[in-house]
Amino acid sequence: MTMPHAVFIAGAYGVTLLIVAGLIVRAVIDFRLQKRALARLEARGAGRRSARQKTPQGAA
Repeated sequence: MTMPHAVFIAGAYGVTLLIVAGLIVRAVIDFRLQKRALARLEARGAGRRSARQKTPQGAA
């Protein structure tokens, strides 16, 4: 009598595991694509705002 319940629970965990793994893989792939795109932009001469010299407010 408890066997169908255990199969349902195991299936739910399995589906959840697949979904979470898919989201992790998607995030890793997107990170790599964004990193590659940023490298291309920097190679063309586009710089990062965070790399610029910061001036105090009102000094410029």
